[in-house]
Amino acid sequence: MFMGEYYHTVDNKGRLILPAKFRDDLGELFIATKGLDNCLFVYGREEWAILENKLKQLPLAKPEARAFVRFFFAGAAEMECDKQGRILLPNNLREYAKIDKDVVVLGVSNRIEIWDKSTWENYNNELAPTVTQIAENLVDFGI
Repeated sequence: MFMGEYYHTVDNKGRLILPAKFRDDLGELFIATKGLDNCLFVYGREEWAILENKLKQLPLAKPEARAFVRFFFAGAAEMECDKQGRILLPNNLREYAKIDKDVVVLGVSNRIEIWDKSTWENYNNELAPTVTQIAENLVDFGI
């Protein structure tokens, strides 16, 4: 399980150091893709396979399903860390998430999220006043 919030920088070649704990849990090869809310999602191979199987179940006849599968898979890239624990974020993913230099790497249960620092701060500022209401709405899910 991934958890925690870590602040890092991306170098001028597009490389980012992943927290050591995350690297251990991800394994040697893993997948990064466009996430929701303008961040990147990173999955270990096992979690990616689970997600892939779920997405394969979506009805091909529905335009929304096709669009979501395209969005998720077209942006995906198989990745691995170098000896210094860095990953090279592909240009298309950096552009999508508006990642330039300062980033926040989050552990979110079964995945890692990589956010541009200012985007993350804006998201948190908008979300903070509504967290109590969101929690109340999730009560039906046993949370």
